[in-house]
Amino acid sequence: MSRSYDHGGNIFTVARTLGVPPDQILDFSASINPLGMSSMARSALISSIDTLMHYPDTSHAELKQALAAYHGLPPTCFTIANGSTELIYNLPALLPGKKALIISPSFSEYVRALQQHQWDVEHFVLSPENNFTIDMEKLERVLAGGVDLLFFCNPGNPNGILYPQSVIAGLTRICHAAGTFLVLDEAFMDFCEEGSAKQAIVESSDAIILRSMTKFFGIPGLRLGYAISNCSLAERLDALGGPWCVNSLALAAGAAALQDVRHNNESLEYISHERDVLQAGLKRFSQFKVHPSSVNYLLVEITDGMTSRELKELLLPHGILIRNCASFTGLSDRFFRIAVRTGADNKRLLESLETVLAR
Repeated sequence: MSRSYDHGGNIFTVARTLGVPPDQILDFSASINPLGMSSMARSALISSIDTLMHYPDTSHAELKQALAAYHGLPPTCFTIANGSTELIYNLPALLPGKKALIISPSFSEYVRALQQHQWDVEHFVLSPENNFTIDMEKLERVLAGGVDLLFFCNPGNPNGILYPQSVIAGLTRICHAAGTFLVLDEAFMDFCEEGSAKQAIVESSDAIILRSMTKFFGIPGLRLGYAISNCSLAERLDALGGPWCVNSLALAAGAAALQDVRHNNESLEYISHERDVLQAGLKRFSQFKVHPSSVNYLLVEITDGMTSRELKELLLPHGILIRNCASFTGLSDRFFRIAVRTGADNKRLLESLETVLAR
């Protein structure tokens, strides 16, 4: 039996359903760098083709060195994985305890991974009414009741909020005091020029950071992610994976992408500009409330009688796919998420919204 995944980016399934080629659909449901992979990463892929006759490098040495230079941390602090989702599924087997708390709304795979390992899962739900603010005193009381593991996504997914360092420091402090292991998911942190808690986490024995290379670096099909932690935890986590869990092409492209400073800086500037333009365009619609974002996607709340599922269905004949957020714990069928794409794509989205909402 095949598994059902409720994520953005299911463009191939949607294309088959509509009977059109995938390239005829503008996928606003998956939040990928609109400039795509860098030219250096593309060249690395092409030049690495002949390495496929050999097994991948199980030490991941070249990529770890590139990550060390990118982050200013020792290479022994990194654990390489077949996407950060692999780490999410491996962590529950590594950590002691059986009660987990997820600060929600957030990534759905946390729940699936924990339940596969028979963990009890609860949610600490943030409200859109107060801009997804964390009530630290309330959270501290909940953790004091006995929580072994806490998942938190910063920047938030799907809200797009970059929580300040003071909030993360407070979160780390109360987790440590309660004996709660902290998993800090920074999958979209590369879209922000600063904000990572990496310096503090590598000095901690009860916390870890997860990072994705699929989104900012534009290579979701290659599956590549990593963890940042103290060296001892990195070694233990690395031992959980299989010997060849990351393929040679992903390793080569990842190392090259990290070194392409020009492309990465251009991506930050481009996305920041297009996000502002798209946000301004969406605010022209009286039916929408657009939540502020620091990354490459926007969470939008529908304030009239339409649901996000209905809006999604109305946009599909226009070749546009958005992310219905009804499945996120803490949100309803009044919320949808859209990626920041190219200027031309974003303009087409706004024109299509004008057409379907006029009806």
